[in-house]
Amino acid sequence: MENPPVMILCGGLGTRLHEESDVKPKPMVMIGDRPILWHIMKTYAAHGLKEFIVCLGYKGHVIKNYFLNYKTHSADFTVALRDPERIEYHNHPIEEDWRVTLVETGEHSQTGARIRLAGQRYVKTDCFFVTYGDGLGDVNITALLAFHRAHGKIGTITGVRPPGRFGEMRASADGCVHEFNEKPQVSDGLINGGFLVFQREFLDRYLRARDDEILEQEPLKRLASDGQLMVYQHGGFWQPMDTYREVKILNELWASGQAPWSI
Repeated sequence: MENPPVMILCGGLGTRLHEESDVKPKPMVMIGDRPILWHIMKTYAAHGLKEFIVCLGYKGHVIKNYFLNYKTHSADFTVALRDPERIEYHNHPIEEDWRVTLVETGEHSQTGARIRLAGQRYVKTDCFFVTYGDGLGDVNITALLAFHRAHGKIGTITGVRPPGRFGEMRASADGCVHEFNEKPQVSDGLINGGFLVFQREFLDRYLRARDDEILEQEPLKRLASDGQLMVYQHGGFWQPMDTYREVKILNELWASGQAPWSI
């Protein structure tokens, strides 16, 4: 069975990291010497998933330039100044077998609109992954995909248990999601940690053709009310990157050599 592509949402403004996001989109904030986007992609690539669809919006040209110049960013090279077009690379990035499609999905589009546009253009497989360009975890992607294919429903969402400032999901023992609330007043359940999987039919059946379609509101709520959303429970490491404190946490973990997501 053909491996599904991985869609990464990279179009948001990142307003809580405004000093960084004034010059680059949040997925390009550095963790160590690589942007967090690279770390996310490495997580999937370690499980054999090397087809990526990157949904661009705010300052998308920065991400485009990064991939257009990927080899020069990642390898040593020699330039003959008399023939500057001739570049000799000395150590090739192991990620060269990645295939990355960069999709302009609108500077002000919401998450659901980005997924629908990019998915209709570039998803050709029976299912596809979706995740956010600002969170890391040691999620077992192979097990997540196997879980999704085994239950036969339209959607799977990875549930984690982080701070109470997030929304929550309520699920039964068999993993079926019965209620999805993005920002409830009181949270004592699982929250959306990203690392989602959808059947391709989700694009047309649950996402409306409008720029203000937010994945985490009507589409996921309807999927849950239809009994078509399952949760893959992840009890390991998961960390979003919404604030400078969280950027610091991720950088300290990486610098220590003990980053749980490190492959």
